[in-house]
Amino acid sequence: MAVDQHANRNNGFHLPSFRRNHPASAPGSAPAARTDTHMIRAYVFASARVLMGFVFLWAFLDKTFGFGYATQSGKGWVDGGSPTEGFLGHVAVGPMESTFHSWAGAAWADWLFMLGLLGIGLALTAGVALRLTALAGTVMMALMWVAEWPPAQHLSDGSPSMSTNPFADYHLVYAVLLVALAAASAGDTLGLGRLWARLPIVRDHGWLR
Repeated sequence: MAVDQHANRNNGFHLPSFRRNHPASAPGSAPAARTDTHMIRAYVFASARVLMGFVFLWAFLDKTFGFGYATQSGKGWVDGGSPTEGFLGHVAVGPMESTFHSWAGAAWADWLFMLGLLGIGLALTAGVALRLTALAGTVMMALMWVAEWPPAQHLSDGSPSMSTNPFADYHLVYAVLLVALAAASAGDTLGLGRLWARLPIVRDHGWLR
C-alpha cells in the first residue's frame, strides 16, 4: 500500500523518456506532426521573404532619400544624385567593366534600377507575383555579381580585388533564395499570396503567380 501511494503522488510529473520501446503512436499523430512541420516551414519561408523584401526596400529608400548609410546625406535621388553612377562608375574589374561605365548615371539605368528595387521589395513584402519577382531579382543579382566579378583576384589596375570567394557571394545567395521563395509559394503565409492567386488574370497566367 505504501508503494502504491508513493506512485500516485508522482503521477502528475513525468520525466521525458528517450527509449525506443515507446508504445505505438496514437492514431492521427503522424499527420499532425507533418502539419506542424509544414506550418513551421511556411513561417520560416515567410520570414525570409519579409526580410528579403526589407533588403530591397531599404536599398530603394536609402538611395532615394540619402539616409547616410550606403548613400550619403544630400546625395539621394531626390537631391539630384544618381543611384547607379557611384556603383557602376567605379566598376574596376570583369568582362563588362566598360559597359557598366557607359551605363553609369544614365537616366534609363537609374529609373530601371530604382523601379526594380521598389517593385521587388514591395512584391516580396506583400507576397505577390513571386515568380516574376524571382526572375527580375535574379537578373539584377546576376548583373551586380558580374559588376563585382568575384573570380578576379586583382582589379584592372593590378591592386587586390579583396574577393573572398571566386563564385559564391551574397548576390548568388540572394538569387537562389528568391527562386526558393517563389517555388515554396512563400507569399501564402503572412502575405497576400492566396488572394493574389485567386485573381482571374493570375489564374489564367501562371507566371504571374
